[in-house]
Amino acid sequence: MVPIEPAPTPWAFPGVDPDADTEIVGVGADLAPATLLSAYRQGLFPMPVEGRLAWWSPLARGVLPLDGLRVSRSLRKSCRRFEIRIDTAFDEVIAACADSSREHGWIDDDIAVAYRRLHRLGWAHSVEAWSLSTGKLAGGLYGVAIGGLFAGESMFYRETDASKVALVALVDLLRSGGATLLDVQWSTPHLAGLGVVEVSRREYLRLLSEALARPLPPAFA
Repeated sequence: MVPIEPAPTPWAFPGVDPDADTEIVGVGADLAPATLLSAYRQGLFPMPVEGRLAWWSPLARGVLPLDGLRVSRSLRKSCRRFEIRIDTAFDEVIAACADSSREHGWIDDDIAVAYRRLHRLGWAHSVEAWSLSTGKLAGGLYGVAIGGLFAGESMFYRETDASKVALVALVDLLRSGGATLLDVQWSTPHLAGLGVVEVSRREYLRLLSEALARPLPPAFA
């Protein structure tokens, strides 16, 4: 569906200073669709801190260059074990990502409800890996697509490599659809092994500006 632009948010975020040394730009506001979209368009994303809603702009932003994904031979083989679907089980994907038994889980009920609202408006999307042997959802990821930006939020797997296969599919969709920026917030050793690199806040804001000027990839339109 063509994304529906909600009425403007009443909240105004402080501008992101490329040279500031803090990663939390603001605290408070709400998780209404318009507020979330305004935040992403300014290079921010929400994550609760000690029970309060905080808006983050990392000093070193994790991004996955669309020509830099590292796909091992075993991962390429795993891709043949799954069927990729888009937006057929968004609620199930976000519920799996929000599983409270996961280490370092941060997706609470408010976050889950907010992104379900964004999904209903056509802005948040799931990329799902379905097992060809069982027919069940085996892994996936979700995020927000605005123009040529895909802001990845979280991923999960129930079968080996399922989330990685979803990521391979996402990169293929973004590249073929003319997108330019896959944001993963922070890099980790696991993500770095897949090709994620860190860029400065100033560079991220430049990449973001370029991405937002591009059309939405057909897969998410």
